[in-house]
Amino acid sequence: MTSEQKVNGTGFMRLKRAITCSYAGISAAWKNEEAFRQELLLGAVLIPLACWLGDSGLERALLVGSLLLVMIVELLNTAVEVVVNRISLDRHELSGLAKDLGSAAVSMSLVNAGLTWLLVLFT
Repeated sequence: MTSEQKVNGTGFMRLKRAITCSYAGISAAWKNEEAFRQELLLGAVLIPLACWLGDSGLERALLVGSLLLVMIVELLNTAVEVVVNRISLDRHELSGLAKDLGSAAVSMSLVNAGLTWLLVLFT
């Protein structure tokens, strides 16, 4: 057994630990990130609407998937910000660039969601 297997476990225990860590991450994002709370609440409204508005499984998947992608990218952006802040709170050009790139990724995922909804519902 490798040292990683000893720490993370194997089989069901590894899955249980992964689920626990995922829950902790989502809880921390909910507690500390207003943008994530807004996106999650919007998703709680729009995901059922997407399932109702989509005419096929593919359309429903596109509508729901575009919303989930926004939340995923927001979580990754938050992770980048946390790591940058952990390294140093001093202003640095590369730290600012990393945060700006994460923000740009969130913006692009929002554009993707908007375009997906427009194309699916109005074409």
